[in-house]
Amino acid sequence: MVQAAGVDPFPLPGLLRRIRRMADCSQRELAARIGVSKAIVAAAENGTRGLPVAVLAQVASTVGGRLAVLDAAGRELTPMDDGAVRDRSGRRFPAHLDTRYGDADWWHGTERYSREQPWYTFDRSRYTRDHWRSRGGTPEDHQLPQPGDSPAERTARRRADARRRRDEEHHRRRAAGELPEPVEWTCDCPPGCAELDTGERPQHVPDCPCGCDVD
Repeated sequence: MVQAAGVDPFPLPGLLRRIRRMADCSQRELAARIGVSKAIVAAAENGTRGLPVAVLAQVASTVGGRLAVLDAAGRELTPMDDGAVRDRSGRRFPAHLDTRYGDADWWHGTERYSREQPWYTFDRSRYTRDHWRSRGGTPEDHQLPQPGDSPAERTARRRADARRRRDEEHHRRRAAGELPEPVEWTCDCPPGCAELDTGERPQHVPDCPCGCDVD
């Protein structure tokens, strides 16, 4: 097993002895409690073999303890969120990659043009990942699903936002006097014009005072 630099070796023999002392049990009694042979407990306590994590978790539970992984600052690491976004087949995305919406800077590989746009995607290039992480840091987890995540819903929302901004700019320019005031217009066509209307282009009676929409 490779030992990370700056990390003290795990003191399994002494920890097992501590747990046996707290539980007031012999090696044979501890082995019976966790369902392994006495030889396995003895070898682990002598430092000649390790214990699987699942077995060590059982050992800790005999005294009401649990296993935890701490970072360099002593903070406990928590598991990645199981409710994070997944691909359309329900598979988790690779833990080391950063997920994002499929319509946000979607990667430009040759596969892009032969596949349907995904809801979520990621950058496979380490250079690209490092570039974005240098700007915003490394996300702690993959993103969580949100209402309106589908590409169609996000497209509709962008279009609605664009219309809203356009309308707001139009009202601002009109209020600032940058645009002419709209001209009030009323059609003065007599009833006879409506009778001539075939739906293709407007027709008017000879004495129509309006003549609207006629070239």
